[in-house]
Amino acid sequence: MAPVSRVSPRARAAIGAVGGAVVLIATIATVGTGAFLKGFSALSPMTIGLAVILAAIATAAAAWRWRTVASGLGLELPFFTAVVAYYRSQFLNTVLPGGVLGDVHRAYRHGRSAGPLSIAVRAVAMERIAGQAVQLTLVVIVLVVLGVTSPLRAVAWTIGGAATVVALAIAITALTTRGRAVLRREALSLRSVFVSIPRTLQIVGASIVVVASHAATFVVACVATGVRATPRELLAVALVALLAGSIPVSLGGWGPREAGTAAAFAVLGLGASAGLASSTAFGVLAMVALLPGAAVVIADRVRPAPALAVQPALAVKPERAIQKETTA
Repeated sequence: MAPVSRVSPRARAAIGAVGGAVVLIATIATVGTGAFLKGFSALSPMTIGLAVILAAIATAAAAWRWRTVASGLGLELPFFTAVVAYYRSQFLNTVLPGGVLGDVHRAYRHGRSAGPLSIAVRAVAMERIAGQAVQLTLVVIVLVVLGVTSPLRAVAWTIGGAATVVALAIAITALTTRGRAVLRREALSLRSVFVSIPRTLQIVGASIVVVASHAATFVVACVATGVRATPRELLAVALVALLAGSIPVSLGGWGPREAGTAAAFAVLGLGASAGLASSTAFGVLAMVALLPGAAVVIADRVRPAPALAVQPALAVKPERAIQKETTA
């Protein structure tokens, strides 16, 4: 079998899409098609309007986070340009297999117009990882607040176990000379962004707004499908749904989210069918709310995006500094 590193991005995206489709089909087959169809029929113009507003808030906050990270790496990124690009990337993530091709496109466009591609890719990766880290932290905090007797406490233990595995992987990497060089380079890159406390607070704050907006959209979906639950239960299942939806093995976000939500609802005694219906409604709302991204894609086909004004010396400075300190 070929190493994972030799598998093309398209092949990995296809594998992820197939895996997501299998999980989705298995979930629907287990819970029932009625719950899946209920998620579609429960939506109304009011719920769609709320989802569009919440998506706009989340997109603006995520774009601000990206802009903040990029500026820390020396790349220029106007806020309006970041918002437009983020809408486009989210739409592409939803309609293309794998769920990450929109981010790849966003990094490529930014690197082509504003500076070295390697730094633009690092900015997008750091921005997404920072968002995931904040989301994981919020999930653990919420489940701890719910109490150690919460039926969802296993999720917190799973996250803790995953964090331990990551820490062990980093420690093993540091045992080799090449691994230490890679870790040193990444540490220098992270330091250039997070050494500033105000910048770090902006990134964390923007990430919290993103998670809160998506969680609120999930709660809207739950209310639309008639879920009867306490606010604490809704918050817990919303965060679990978002966490499951961030798993890269998905069909445009579908698959693990529906399975995770159905399981969480069942554990809380709310019913797996209610979980599948709510997750389906949330997925549809998310797709509709990101339609402005489709407009951006169409506009790109009509006319190319203008190049950004760049300060070359500033844009390449972090990379040169990283190379210099790595070889020292």
